Amino acid sequence: IIYQDEDLLILNKPSGLLTVPGKDPLHADCLEKRAQRVFPTAKIVHRLDMATSGLICLALNKAAHSHVSRQFQDRKTQKRYIARVFGKLTPETGSVDLPLICDWPNRPKQMVNFEYGKPSLTHWQVLNYEEHATRVALTPITGRSHQLRVHMLSQGHVILGDKLYAHSEAFQMASRLQLHAQWLALTHPVTNQALEFTSPCPF
Repeated sequence: IIYQDEDLLILNKPSGLLTVPGKDPLHADCLEKRAQRVFPTAKIVHRLDMATSGLICLALNKAAHSHVSRQFQDRKTQKRYIARVFGKLTPETGSVDLPLICDWPNRPKQMVNFEYGKPSLTHWQVLNYEEHATRVALTPITGRSHQLRVHMLSQGHVILGDKLYAHSEAFQMASRLQLHAQWLALTHPVTNQALEFTSPCPF
């Protein structure tokens, strides 16, 4: 638990844990269910991929849920992720503005599609270069499924440890997906106070 009050719960999700239950009974264990054992009214506001770690917001009542959900919908929240990507990402800052859609025959994979895809925008800033990888801060402006993973793929720099999109060399360079939701900013649903949360990157 990073933060809690009567309305909000900010948690640090580990990699490998679903945000919400999957359809298969084997996938019943998830962050939302674990939170509800302690906070029965807790409800997820937004999601992180199972393999992604980091900050996630839950609401503890209906009013808070609808207020914060609307903030995410209207892009009033801000998020920053840390990733390690394959190779040397250049230039040191840039943006990817490519529309995304579900790659239906290969779901849950997503793909770029200029005809039917939904607008998707990500900004990046290189933090440092490693021998065969780049550590980068990613700021998604939209919140599409797998957005950061597909946008980095589109630049020729897949995220290390990504079993869906990485080639075998990049997949084997890390024991987990190297993507972490490190910073989250939103407005408190009751006090209207600006809140900011950070979670140290575990890789």
